[in-house]
Amino acid sequence: MPVTVSVRYFAAARDAVGVDIEEVVVEDVVVDGVTTTGALRGLLAARHPALGRVLRQSRLAVNERFAGDDAVLAAGAVVAVIPPVAGG
Repeated sequence: MPVTVSVRYFAAARDAVGVDIEEVVVEDVVVDGVTTTGALRGLLAARHPALGRVLRQSRLAVNERFAGDDAVLAAGAVVAVIPPVAGG
């Protein structure tokens, strides 16, 4: 079953994609009936080639909590792509 999530992009990720937020339907990467953040990461890299390098260095947060690539995504989840930032 397809899962629709909102993906929010910040900093370099936003620059690579060209938008702040987009709805993504994940259907071809469902494994054992679930969709994971790792599968979404692969889908986003394929959809936005300029994002691939940024994604390798970025953390994903699901519903405002950092998540590993094995986190299960539910329909309606908000996934943030957060690249490394520097500051002082």
